[in-house]
Formats: sequence, structure tokens, C-alpha cells
Amino acid sequence: MPYNAEFNDSASEDRACSYRERFLTNWAIVCLLPNMQRKIVGRFRTRTDADGHLRVLRQMMPEREFIVVFDCESSRNF
Repeated sequence: MPYNAEFNDSASEDRACSYRERFLTNWAIVCLLPNMQRKIVGRFRTRTDADGHLRVLRQMMPEREFIVVFDCESSRNF
């Protein structure tokens, strides 16, 4: 039987993405914006990875305020 290269199994992609979001990316860097708004800049597997990226972001954009947070919501959504 020939392999269909155009077949897109979106269900398996959703499961993989959900697993990645739930269990592998609990640490996030958040950019604090005016009026109590925030934007997630990146997600990381470990706190040390997030801290390393935070140092680089602070050097590249010193006028912005960034913080590292533990996103426990992503692990509860199963």
C-alpha cells in the first residue's frame, strides 16, 4: 500500500502538543505590559533554562520588564 505523504494526522499532533504544553513547558518568561497586561514570551522545561533566557532578554531589551513564572495551569488542563 503506498504511503500518503499528504496525510495530516491532526489528532496525533494535538496530543503531542498537549503533552508538550502540559508536562514539558511549565516555566515561562512573561513580559509585563502597561495596564496590568502581560505576554508570555517563551516557555521552558527547567527554571535554569528560563533564567538563562531571561538574562539575555534583559540585556537585549533593558527598557522592558520580564519575570519568570511557574505556570501550573498548563499541568492541570488534562
